[in-house]
Amino acid sequence: MSAVAGSPVVVGVDGSAHGLIAVEAAAKEAARRHRPLTVVHALVWIPAGAVADPAMAPAAHEAYRERGEGYVAEATALAARCAPGIGVIGRVVPGPPSAVLLDESRRADLVVVGDSGHGDIIGTLVGSVAMHVAQHGGCPVLVVRGSGRTDGPVAVGVDGSPASAEAVAFAAEEAAARGTDLVALHAWSGNDADSDEQTETRVLAESLAGLAEKYPDLRVRRVVREVSARRLLADWSRTAQLVVVGNRGHGGFAGLLLGSVGLHLVDHAGCPVAVVRSRTTSSGPWSRSIEHLGSGARTG
Repeated sequence: MSAVAGSPVVVGVDGSAHGLIAVEAAAKEAARRHRPLTVVHALVWIPAGAVADPAMAPAAHEAYRERGEGYVAEATALAARCAPGIGVIGRVVPGPPSAVLLDESRRADLVVVGDSGHGDIIGTLVGSVAMHVAQHGGCPVLVVRGSGRTDGPVAVGVDGSPASAEAVAFAAEEAAARGTDLVALHAWSGNDADSDEQTETRVLAESLAGLAEKYPDLRVRRVVREVSARRLLADWSRTAQLVVVGNRGHGGFAGLLLGSVGLHLVDHAGCPVAVVRSRTTSSGPWSRSIEHLGSGARTG
């Protein structure tokens, strides 16, 4: 099926090899979602800390624009080869990469970034652009890293919070579209007097309520471990083809992207990481699935 009109998948490029890997992943996501793909290059023509000669500004700006247009042309051609059925457009947008991608995220179904870059995306994306967009973007963000395997499950971190309900909905849609299993991971701490394995197993079951009805053919594996969330998710990232997390949580996943767990995953996971940021309005199928999944979730 060809891509249909609607909110696009957006990918940022900077001329790096990692950026092109992100383009391939974004093209496949667009095809799975039946969405168009927008390739964006953020045009920053003055290097950080440099003192520009005003007389040189027009020529320098044009040279940087031409280079950016070359990056976009290469990326759009690659996307068309990877997913011939999708519509692809490319744009060079003036502004810092974080600001440009955040603005794009307000209208996107998904934003895709590579795990490192160069050129006009100064420094690595991890810890700066990717992390900033994941924390503040208006849609889910996919950070492409690791081996890019296609034979593992989709793994999702679940803690019973509303944010993890959205992550579950996104992960289920991804697993169903990829034709693979969904592994729901719930970590808990033995230091919590109100927790035991039976209680935490029930939390996970409630968080997955409605999943079988929505996806009757999806095989769901439930994993409850008395272990740190960081360790549990990192271990599964070595065999999964995608790890999905919410951008807020409680319990073992509290402060996920603001603390060591999220930072560790985005910087060290063995596979791509999708960060699902809560938003109240979206045309994406993952958001429409939330009403089927979150009825039994705890709040916090």
